[in-house]
Amino acid sequence: MKRAFADLHLKISQKDTNLQRTLQRAANFGYTYISVPFSSEPSTEEIEKLSTVCKSVGIEPVLRIDLYPRNENDLMNNLRRLRRKFDVICVFCGSKDISRQAAKDRRVDLLNFPNVDYQKRFFDRSEAELASNGFAALEIDVKPLFVLDGPARIRFLSCLRREIMLAKTFGVPLIISSGANEERFMRMPRDMASLSYLFGLGVNEALNAVSANPLAIVLRNREKLKSTFIAPGIRLVKAGSTS
Repeated sequence: MKRAFADLHLKISQKDTNLQRTLQRAANFGYTYISVPFSSEPSTEEIEKLSTVCKSVGIEPVLRIDLYPRNENDLMNNLRRLRRKFDVICVFCGSKDISRQAAKDRRVDLLNFPNVDYQKRFFDRSEAELASNGFAALEIDVKPLFVLDGPARIRFLSCLRREIMLAKTFGVPLIISSGANEERFMRMPRDMASLSYLFGLGVNEALNAVSANPLAIVLRNREKLKSTFIAPGIRLVKAGSTS
């Protein structure tokens, strides 16, 4: 069966004048699903505009919002307000408290640790265990591999190997995304999978991280957003009469 590839973190601005060209490049690279994330709640017009541009180049848009919570209460309030409005919610973990709260909250889809300094990356054994009991996947952006060099790149790869090992040990799904904010950082899906060999993924694991794993999150959440969804495994087949 042919794989459908996804990049859930094409980090370009919706206002970029080259948006359509960038998305066309993604389509030419072989992506079926693309997410250009919002960092705040968008208007209906903004969502429709992005959807129109994506579909004009033959790509299925994935509606994603990135949360940068100041504290745990901020995270909880945003999740309560936004969960049923987006296909994917990613939490950028800037502290240990936020990362642990995000890891255990079943409304969170992706955990992203943006800091390349290993002392400020908080995906440790505790976060992995919490995430394994919820729905959160670990998202790894490959862009830092292109901008770091020398000892900094070596240390970053070492962090990724450790995090991948923990994720695999606890059964936390892995998502490989580009994190590209410019076209020069974009890569074909199989090229992104090849890069993940550097930090410990096997061939099938790497391919799943750019195909099956992100698609599972998108399809699961779209099912939940349907009006017929009651609870996992429970669907409304037909509304009964009250008379």
